[in-house]
Amino acid sequence: MATTPVHIPAALRRTPVWFRGRTALVTGGSRGLGLLIARELAAAGARVAICARDKAELGRAADQIENATGHRPAVFVCDLGEPDRVDELVADLGEHFGDLDALVNNAGIISVAPLEALTPEQFQSAMDVMFLGPMRLTLALLPGLRARDQARIANVTSLGGRIAAPHLLPYACAKFAAVGFSEGLRAETAGTGIAVTTVVPGLMRTGSHRAARFGGRAEREYAWFAAAASMPLLSMDAERAARAIVRAAARGRAELVLTPAAKAAVLAHGVAPATTGRFMALAARALPDAPPEAPAGEDLPGIVARAGGTAAWVRKATVLGERAARRFNEPRAT
Repeated sequence: MATTPVHIPAALRRTPVWFRGRTALVTGGSRGLGLLIARELAAAGARVAICARDKAELGRAADQIENATGHRPAVFVCDLGEPDRVDELVADLGEHFGDLDALVNNAGIISVAPLEALTPEQFQSAMDVMFLGPMRLTLALLPGLRARDQARIANVTSLGGRIAAPHLLPYACAKFAAVGFSEGLRAETAGTGIAVTTVVPGLMRTGSHRAARFGGRAEREYAWFAAAASMPLLSMDAERAARAIVRAAARGRAELVLTPAAKAAVLAHGVAPATTGRFMALAARALPDAPPEAPAGEDLPGIVARAGGTAAWVRKATVLGERAARRFNEPRAT
């Protein structure tokens, strides 16, 4: 029985040939940037697996990737913050694929709140998902990656792993650790055929503000974060970012810093760290303080903080971010 050929958009056809016929895992691949990276890899002809915590999200992501490329990814439910689940994922991948050719560590969680509204548990959760989990996964897969003639590891960190922004401290701490691990891993694996790329993105229009969690004065924290993550001059189109990441990984680049604003910030911090620190202090004073009556650790997902009512300027400022959220499988409005 004849099947209808899948029309792959021109932008997806311009993908690196290195990944053709290779096997690749993308963590956090059910939505946002991870979904788009997985889609790029599938369009390049890779056999792709995606993992995330939510089974329903994974199913929708697999449908999107298959509709766009004609290739359906393998899906695995896994919380990288739980060591036993990481071990199960490695075993399942071995049964399904054998050894991998490429790993993209992309899973992440974002907590936006002033320091007074945070708890040690929130720092631990960020470290588990964005550093300890990816570290365990990478070390477990490393023997198989070494066994290939060539292999690629791309670690999606953040500008927050170079410059600690206020009200994002758990995220920044985990991303600083991820940057150090990624750069050290490249040095340790040099000459083994494994090329490690450290990806340092600035803000991207993925719609992630819907899934981020907001503490303190949650609605006000949501307002500034969602607006910043949606504005064209501050944020980058997520599809362009995904293409750039896949190209950089295929070439084995050491580092990829995304967005002009992020490049300028990294340069400024390297040249004048004290001045950058003063700027961060000024930014912290401009952000909402924690209400004295609110217990630390209480937060809301962005989709709920948004539903609580947002000013007209926020709705206008987040138009592009909301459009991205609907396209890239971010949590849906209730």
